[in-house]
Amino acid sequence: HWRFLYDRVAAFGGMGAELRALSAVDLALWDILGQLSRQPVWRLLGGPVRNSVPVYNSCGGPFYGALGGGDGRHGWPGHGDPGKPGPLEDNWASINTPGDLAEELLEAGFGAMKLWAFDAVFRKHGGQRVSADDLRSGTAPFRAIRDRVGDKIDVMLDGHGFFALPAALSIAKAMREFEPLWMEDVLRPDSVHAMAEFRRAAGVPIAVSEMLVTRELYRQALEANAADYVMIDPTWVGGITETRRIAELAQLYNIPVLMHDCTGPLTLFAGLNVAAAVPGVAYQECVRAHIATLYPHLIDVDVAVENGEIPLSERPGLGARWQERLFVDSQAVYRITRDE
Repeated sequence: HWRFLYDRVAAFGGMGAELRALSAVDLALWDILGQLSRQPVWRLLGGPVRNSVPVYNSCGGPFYGALGGGDGRHGWPGHGDPGKPGPLEDNWASINTPGDLAEELLEAGFGAMKLWAFDAVFRKHGGQRVSADDLRSGTAPFRAIRDRVGDKIDVMLDGHGFFALPAALSIAKAMREFEPLWMEDVLRPDSVHAMAEFRRAAGVPIAVSEMLVTRELYRQALEANAADYVMIDPTWVGGITETRRIAELAQLYNIPVLMHDCTGPLTLFAGLNVAAAVPGVAYQECVRAHIATLYPHLIDVDVAVENGEIPLSERPGLGARWQERLFVDSQAVYRITRDE
């Protein structure tokens, strides 16, 4: 099924919406197979290789990427909204009270946090160059975290692909003293050569990239030594089937894999199933604000983060199902196509 659909997508250059549609079909087929065989998908993939999957908190708030954005605006994934004070408003807290947030995350069991500290710099001045003031403001949250908790928590920077190479190199140089676990998508991954040059000169580990959507693009990045980590979104690259292939490809280069999730609960569960079966996966991303506020409205299981890890689910299939109430006739947010 995967090959049949991919051949028709690739024949017309369809690597955006079409590949994401294929991803959805692929997740559904794995889930159906798991339910029919009464096995979790990770066991069908050959796992487990671990009992739980390490996660880190990506510091978005409850309304990041959501329709309405909490203030009447349409959220735009890939652009970190400033957020506002309040519970689980991690995007706001990561900029305004980063030391407090780091302590809170440590107390909740998280060992790593990812910040979007340079998004405001891009919104104000664009991504072609950064000034000394830009660098001071963008690194200030990292300084506050290190001053408060030292190296008790790992920190990462997500640049959302906003910056040109000279600006990205300036950011990397400024970030060195904070020893980030990685910097991610500071460049937009349009050029493998630019990505490789950035990694060579950055002086900090570089993660590439949920924006890549084919195995060939990942192969090119790996072959060019453009990445210290590769990040994969299972619902963008072709589903669980292709995610596993990319993750195992990265193992050949001794490059660890990161699973992306700012996009929904089944993205999270797809990543967890692959991470449970492929030893090269180092981390699964999660947004604790989404887990606590959004996901309970969508899926029929609570996601539990225990000591910075999510235990493997023994439930057949992906480990979660859509809430039945999403599909009642009074809801106007879904469509069903039937073969009459």
